[in-house]
Amino acid sequence: MDSNGLSRRRLLTVGAALTAGLTTGCAVAQGDSIGTGHTLAEPVAPVNAQPLATGEAVSIPFPAQVAARHAGAVPQQWGVDLAGITSSFPAHGKQFALTFDACGGHGNSAIDQPLIDFLIAEQIPATLFLNKRWVDADPARVQLLGANPLFELANHGSAHKPLSVSGRSAYRIAGTGSAEEAAYEVWDNHQRITELTGRAPRFFRTGTAHYDEVAVAIVNELGETPLGFTVNADFGATASPGQVQRAMSAAAPGGIALAHMHRPGSGTAAGMAAALPALRAAGYTFVHL
Repeated sequence: MDSNGLSRRRLLTVGAALTAGLTTGCAVAQGDSIGTGHTLAEPVAPVNAQPLATGEAVSIPFPAQVAARHAGAVPQQWGVDLAGITSSFPAHGKQFALTFDACGGHGNSAIDQPLIDFLIAEQIPATLFLNKRWVDADPARVQLLGANPLFELANHGSAHKPLSVSGRSAYRIAGTGSAEEAAYEVWDNHQRITELTGRAPRFFRTGTAHYDEVAVAIVNELGETPLGFTVNADFGATASPGQVQRAMSAAAPGGIALAHMHRPGSGTAAGMAAALPALRAAGYTFVHL
């Protein structure tokens, strides 16, 4: 049971159809973990879910059903830009998308308030990828961000692990070790954000932005779009303001910038404050995906 008394996994009755309803700056802190089978509310299946066959004698939650379809699969690919990951979009003119990750865990659960204040003051929309540990550190903060139409809240996983079905690591961070663990790395935080804001996240970015192709399929089948990037803007919130500004000078129409919003002492806010007005002056507009 979690703190609000809800069951960590509410089961859907089998026989009834399911209806539609890199960064090194974000490490998994020692002791943080993601188990399997933790949901905070009853799952709502996306439109691409297949109904379970009738006559079964057990109950299976929707994420476990997705995981079961991929149990035993052996991935052949690994990286940040695989088929099925959206890393750019068809732009109308000089459109560009900003995304900011909030990674959570020890030392990573603050908010870069100067960055958020700048985006609000300049009326610049952005997609905010929130990790469940960051969400749980201050749920009211999440609700406040979600109420602002400038921001779309997206899913940055539950324990901030690379998304794998074999435990493959990135930046010395071990990935999820099975199809089931990968599914719940996505679904636990999907449910948490939905519970807090009333809106289900549409996009997912794994911790470190690394996936294997089986994990990419799992994300898509859970109804979220795996998101990549074209511009690594702040190198895991380790870049100086000048480095952020130079990285953002590589922006191109239809591109997606990856930066971070959980380290207020980083160069991200100042770098963005210099880079984004310059891009606007060059004719760029900032859009949600």
